[in-house]
Amino acid sequence: MGEVYRATDSVLGRTVAVKLLSDRYARQDDARARFRREATAAARLSSAPNVVTVFDVTEHRGRPLIVMEYLEGGSVYERLRDGRVPRELALTWLEQAAGALDRAHASGVVHRDVKPANLLLDRDDNVHVSDFGIASTSGDDTLTAPGTVLGTAGYLAPEQARGEPATAASDRYALGVVAFEIMTGRRPFAGDTPTTEAFAHLHADVPSAVALDPTLPARVDGVFRRALAKDPADRPASSGDLVAELGRSLVPEQTPAPTLVLSDAPTRRVVHRSRRMSGGALVATLATALLTAGFVVAALVASGDDGRREATRQPQGRETSETQTTTQATETTPQVETVDGAALNAQGYELIKDGEYAAALQPLRAAVVALNGSGLLDEAYASYNLAYARFATDRCDGVLGLLERSERIQGERREIDDLRQAWEDRCGSSGKSIDDGSPGRSRGKKKGHDEND
Repeated sequence: MGEVYRATDSVLGRTVAVKLLSDRYARQDDARARFRREATAAARLSSAPNVVTVFDVTEHRGRPLIVMEYLEGGSVYERLRDGRVPRELALTWLEQAAGALDRAHASGVVHRDVKPANLLLDRDDNVHVSDFGIASTSGDDTLTAPGTVLGTAGYLAPEQARGEPATAASDRYALGVVAFEIMTGRRPFAGDTPTTEAFAHLHADVPSAVALDPTLPARVDGVFRRALAKDPADRPASSGDLVAELGRSLVPEQTPAPTLVLSDAPTRRVVHRSRRMSGGALVATLATALLTAGFVVAALVASGDDGRREATRQPQGRETSETQTTTQATETTPQVETVDGAALNAQGYELIKDGEYAAALQPLRAAVVALNGSGLLDEAYASYNLAYARFATDRCDGVLGLLERSERIQGERREIDDLRQAWEDRCGSSGKSIDDGSPGRSRGKKKGHDEND
């Protein structure tokens, strides 16, 4: 409908973008009115973050124009054309777009053409929603005749494809299509022609994102089924809710639990295994700190007869106060049959890495019992791993208590805070009523974890 120029604001000395309505549309009253409405809708939102800012609206030789901020990072469409983007960056873009759309909806503005080409990027890779050219505003729908289809076929909500009025739920559907495309590399209903694609939005089942990208967690498909529901009432209540649900569905794959794993060597050294969480990097300096201190932590062992735990260490260099709590085994010490909590924790961790969360529960339960009361970091990590596996298998009970136990031993950690917040988001007050806590915090249960923990 127009041309966009990069220009210089000679008064303020800044680079701007100028959108000029094309000459042939400038002679059409309807097109001029729609262009003015774009300016009105954008100006109403331009003070909000992640929305393209409008500086001025005027005319040049009878052609309406809009002066807006210049964004030099291109568009999400161009970035996707160059290849897939990291999921963490994709989620950031979706969160920013969702925030802008929710603010637009709160102001009575429905975009009606949400797509990657209308998500512009600044130099810092932040998204700014642009092109409200076909947006509708509350109380001003006179430019849309009944049955008129406005938007881009690949991102049309079913109700838009039928020519029905677009709503905020229509924008959320389009954002769901964008999310599907970013995560899988293709649109959910991509077809040979716009007509074919629009028909698929109306009648086809939502395809599996996991089938297109097997590295995605299985629960992602449920998120997209809700986001792309044919009935607007079945979609998430806000764009922010949609993206938050998508982010939570990605957590199991992106957040294997951190752990300390003790090797099977006679003198065992601590190895810290962790992977990046979606909420931020894990603290991964513990092993280096231990080795620098010049000592090696030994395996925790538990007697099969009376449950007493012994620990062995072999000094390397100077001793520290932490090593004084262990007892040194001599060559004449008899071999004791042990339950190696650290090894069980390592086994559970490997299962978590493979996405086998239910299978990880049994060794992790045993690890928590074996390490109970030791105060070692292995106990902290085993407790966190078990909490993580329980939450990943859609259980709310016991998670908070395990996290509290882990935190008491190792102190505050961002991964603990992230899992606690995820528990709050999913389980809420109903989860609190069934969370049994850690040993010593259970209600109506013996101290320690029973077979159900």
